[in-house]
Amino acid sequence: MTRILCVEDDPMTAEYIARGLGDAGFEVDIADDGNSGLARASDGHYDAIVLDRMLPGLDGLAIVTALRSGGVTTPVVMLSALASLDERVRGLRAGSDDYLTKPFALTELLARIEAVRRRGTPQAEAPPTRLSFDDLEVDLLTRRVTRAGRRIELQPREFSLLEFLLRHQGQVVTRTMLLERVWDYHFDPGTNVIDVHVSRLRKKLDDGSQRSLLHTVRGAGYRLGAH
Repeated sequence: MTRILCVEDDPMTAEYIARGLGDAGFEVDIADDGNSGLARASDGHYDAIVLDRMLPGLDGLAIVTALRSGGVTTPVVMLSALASLDERVRGLRAGSDDYLTKPFALTELLARIEAVRRRGTPQAEAPPTRLSFDDLEVDLLTRRVTRAGRRIELQPREFSLLEFLLRHQGQVVTRTMLLERVWDYHFDPGTNVIDVHVSRLRKKLDDGSQRSLLHTVRGAGYRLGAH
């Protein structure tokens, strides 16, 4: 079973993370201060570490710096209420693999844990050149998109959006994920640009079909799925 260490001093946040990751099939240990967190993390027996930025005792930056200096390569997702670009850069330069600002959606935390774990896993096979879901087919080399054999013409941003959704099919993807990975924004511009592109993409995908594949998950984001 995948083992996750959560270093978080706020009891409600720690319980929220532990319950959510536990429901996703992970075994979760909790440390509620920096010193005990570093001690547990240093044994190297965890598959990933969820690390709060501000902790009693040692803070998150000191912990991840000590881990990397000691040769511990366990992937670290740092959590923080400090959302400025400078603070995110400090966290990443200290040695964390990802940086997620509070408040956060559990689905996004799960996705980021999976992503940092994949980065450390050697890939024996070449990346796929085709992606598919249900009767939807995408050729990444020719950028040809079809559904049930029907050709779908997409604009470049629509294609990138669809590719990201296909790579996370069945998962809820948040606005933050789309802004960072599809638009390369590291801030929310406060516009409805995502809603507009999702609406256009959904219309093109569903044209002539009785089943919708792209769904809005109210209050969370979007999901490519059968229902």
